[in-house]
Amino acid sequence: MDWKLELVAVPVSDVDKAKAFYVDQVGFNADHDHEVSEEIRFVQLTPPGSACSICIGRGVTEAEPGSVEGLQIVVSDVHAAHAELSGRGVDVSEVQEFPWGSFVFFADPDGNRWALQQLPKRD
Repeated sequence: MDWKLELVAVPVSDVDKAKAFYVDQVGFNADHDHEVSEEIRFVQLTPPGSACSICIGRGVTEAEPGSVEGLQIVVSDVHAAHAELSGRGVDVSEVQEFPWGSFVFFADPDGNRWALQQLPKRD
C-alpha cells in the first residue's frame, strides 16, 4: 500500500496576499479557492510538477501564521530557480553549496520558511 503526502497546511494572516505571493511570485498553480462559509476559506496551491500541494486560508489550521519551517522543494537547477524567484521579486538567499545539495532559501510574507534543493550528482 502506498502512503502519499499530498497536502500541507501553511498558516497565513492574509489569504489574498499569501495567494498572490505563492501564485504570482513563486509560480505555484492555483488549484482551488473556495469560501465554504464566513469561517472557512480553502485555497489549494501546487508547485509546478509536484504531487504535493499546500493549503492556505481561513479555518484550515490553528497554527500561528509564519510558524512553519523546513518546507522543502527539490528542483533540477537551483541556479535557474534562484534567477526565476529573484526576477519575480522574491527575497531569496544566494545559492548555498553543501555536500547534500545546493540550496536557496526564502520566506513568504508571514515568515513561513522554504528551501529549494538541487540534489548532488550521484555516481
